[in-house]
Amino acid sequence: MNRFLTLLSAMLASAALAPVAFGQSAVRPAQNAYVESCARPPEGSNISEPQDLHSENGSLRVELAFRSFREPSGKMRYCYVAKDGSQSPNLRLHPGDTLILLLKNDAGGSSQFSKSIAQTGATAAKAHASAASERSKQDPCVAVSISMEPDATNLHFHGLEIPPVCHQDEVLRTSIKPFDAPFEYRFQIPLDTPPGLYWYHPHLHGFSKLQVLGGASGALIVEGVEREAQLVAGLPERVLIIRDEDLVHPDAEPVKTDSMPPPIVLKDAEGDILNTGTGTGKPAKDLSINFIPVSYPHYPPAVLKMKPGAKELWRLLNASAITYLDLQLLLNDKQQLMGVVALDGVPLHEAGNEPLEVAWRSHLFIPPGGRVEFIVKGFAAGARASLVTRTVDTGPAGENDPTRPLATILSTAAASETQSLIPLVPATSPAPANSGTLVASLGGTSINTSAPVHKNPHWVGNFPATHQRKLYFSEEPSDPTNPNSPTKFYITVEGQTPKQFDMHDSEPNLVVQQGDVEEWTIENRTRELHAFHIHQIHFQLMEWNGVPLDEPFLRDTINVAYWDGQSSQYPSIKLKMDFRDPRIVGTFVYHCHLLEHEDGGMMGTVRVDPPPKH
Repeated sequence: MNRFLTLLSAMLASAALAPVAFGQSAVRPAQNAYVESCARPPEGSNISEPQDLHSENGSLRVELAFRSFREPSGKMRYCYVAKDGSQSPNLRLHPGDTLILLLKNDAGGSSQFSKSIAQTGATAAKAHASAASERSKQDPCVAVSISMEPDATNLHFHGLEIPPVCHQDEVLRTSIKPFDAPFEYRFQIPLDTPPGLYWYHPHLHGFSKLQVLGGASGALIVEGVEREAQLVAGLPERVLIIRDEDLVHPDAEPVKTDSMPPPIVLKDAEGDILNTGTGTGKPAKDLSINFIPVSYPHYPPAVLKMKPGAKELWRLLNASAITYLDLQLLLNDKQQLMGVVALDGVPLHEAGNEPLEVAWRSHLFIPPGGRVEFIVKGFAAGARASLVTRTVDTGPAGENDPTRPLATILSTAAASETQSLIPLVPATSPAPANSGTLVASLGGTSINTSAPVHKNPHWVGNFPATHQRKLYFSEEPSDPTNPNSPTKFYITVEGQTPKQFDMHDSEPNLVVQQGDVEEWTIENRTRELHAFHIHQIHFQLMEWNGVPLDEPFLRDTINVAYWDGQSSQYPSIKLKMDFRDPRIVGTFVYHCHLLEHEDGGMMGTVRVDPPPKH
């Protein structure tokens, strides 16, 4: 068995409101303060897809309201609402198109907003006018006092290589408040962007987990996948978004089985349920699929209806804040193969190799933030299959991600047509892709292909590294005398003192030069799984725990295995970091993509300086 297959096998085994009136007052009458927003379908519902919004004549203009709702239990919901009242629409663009997105912070659950709506009549109007006037003097591109606040928000366009500047993809200083005017995001999808699935979500430091866990996320699709993988041309397609959320029934006991008693429930310092190591027990978080909850302890699955014998392309996003997925498709308890076409938005064949249109797999391991696009073969009429996520070993200090169902797939002639079809005629490629925008990811796994040829002269693997660096994940209790105190999370450059990310820091953790290629080794010195992620660029995996690799793919997120607490060497990966793209000049972040860790300090900054003038 070759190195790619060995690594792959090892890893896989382990009620919408009325449209918002943009530019008008966000204050609602007091009697409407508790009207439900961000409505969710009931358990066991038929799966429907998010509304498609397509670009026309080279541009897509979107108006979204960011809303919130506090449930009676105290749990917060968040959502993006389009003008037609739909939630979290799919944004569909072509390479070269311009996206103009107006984001209005209409978060009714914010403290400032709640105080305003609690008032009545002229008093409320006066309070709102005063607050709006004060906010008008402030620049949303520069967070006040260099800090973020829980009623603020912003957007990150995950996976796109666009400039890290305000109004495009800047997350360190951009802070949009409820009284702000609609904030305009405007940028062009680069011509060399690989066709596939990307996504948008809040990236407000300290509150990313809260807002993403509450449901604030949506898909962004760059069209043209049929150009790279002709087998999908003409196929029906579905967009499926898996999200996690706080347990709906936190006090319920696990369903008992004859095989083993329920495991003991232990919690970490942050209150999340620890990994039981059994594959069962109470999960740290519930899951949903296209907002349909699949809740502990009984996990009533959502329902997806397919035409008998049909083939479909499923575009699946793990928009969870902290939950890993290990997907399987089961028919009569037998694993069904899924034909992977693209990972993290990028078709499988890169580096100038011969096209590999599909890789058939029985498991799909997807970390938080990961995406996979795969072909599903239809079943005989009357068949009932299951989409499940198997247990993920996150380590003794990680959260519990047990085996559970997500959806029942019914094969029936009564199934409705899908919302979208992949075009039969491949779109004309706008420009040859370059290695600065080629990404592929399947958690920490590799997809096996024929031996890479690296025909693409721009392929980053063909370029020597100018610098070598080491970074490492570490953790410690905030109170050294109390191991159960809240955790401090770090990602540290070797030679620097471990320090939680601080918005007030004026200097970056790293400075690199645009045009360079670097090698970074990332170690995990903790007892839980972490997922290294970096904005704006992509990287090639060169080593996995010291084993050399020659992957013909690029990534932007990768898992780093947890430490066993005894070995003299820590688990590690070696990455070739590609800083050649001139679009990335500026400052951006790298972090663990478990958002609890990111918010807790496991984030750093890198500044890319322009090359010196000759």
